[in-house]
Amino acid sequence: MEEAAEKIIVYDSYDTVVQANLVKTKLDAYGIPCFLSEENFTTWYPFRNQLFPGVRLHIFEKDYDQVREILMDSPLSIEETICSECGSKEVTIEEIEVEKGFMDTLLSFIQPNKKVYRCKKCQHEWD
Repeated sequence: MEEAAEKIIVYDSYDTVVQANLVKTKLDAYGIPCFLSEENFTTWYPFRNQLFPGVRLHIFEKDYDQVREILMDSPLSIEETICSECGSKEVTIEEIEVEKGFMDTLLSFIQPNKKVYRCKKCQHEWD
C-alpha cells in the first residue's frame, strides 16, 4: 500500500542566501525537514520583486505551526530591532519605491522596491 504524499508549501522568502540558510540551519537543528529554492537568482538579482521572489524556504504543510513557533524566537525577527537614534522598539519594515528613470519605468516589473526599517517614535529610517 502506498503512502499519501505530504504537501510541501513555501513558508517564506528571503532577500539573501545568507538569511535563508540561517533559518534553514535553525530548522535543521530542530529536525524539521526543509529545503531552499531560487538561491541562484539572488546572486544575479539581489532584490525581491514580482519576477524574482527571493530565496524560498519550503516545508511540509504539517510542520507549519511548529516552524512558526521555532522562528518566532529567531534573531532575524523585527521584534528585536531597536532604533539607533532613540532606542525605541517600535520599529516597522516598510517598502519604499526606488526613484525610476525612463528605462526603469519601461521595465518597472523588474525594478525592486527598497525595504527600510522605520522607527514609529522618531521616524528615523535605515537599511
